[in-house]
Amino acid sequence: MSLSDEERRIIVQIEIEKARRAYQEALLLIENSFWSGAAGRLYYAVFHAVSALLIFDKRQVGTHKGSHVIFNHDYIKTGKLPAEYGSLYSQLETMRESSEYNCTYDVEPDELKQKIEPAKQMIDTIAGMVKTNG
Repeated sequence: MSLSDEERRIIVQIEIEKARRAYQEALLLIENSFWSGAAGRLYYAVFHAVSALLIFDKRQVGTHKGSHVIFNHDYIKTGKLPAEYGSLYSQLETMRESSEYNCTYDVEPDELKQKIEPAKQMIDTIAGMVKTNG
């Protein structure tokens, strides 16, 4: 599916809004000690930011795995974004999947709390990269 420039701009904006909303939801869940839910929302916050970036750059991705592959190849390995962002994205996905699909896994609160500020920085950085006029 081919998007017009205006359609692309709107979708990118929606993805950034979804990233920011998911981040705020994660903070509320953390505040109330809902660690597994918070891990999921924090992952999706980063996922939506990455999706915005890929859409902005006219990349088509149909899966979470595809998103990771293209993000790491086009932005992390090239140095356009710091390697820490690639690691954070992967760690949050692993944490989310483990908490959702492994009944014996518990999210470690301290580990999750250490990812809050880096996730915000990643979202803000990507939001700045995809900023469009209009």
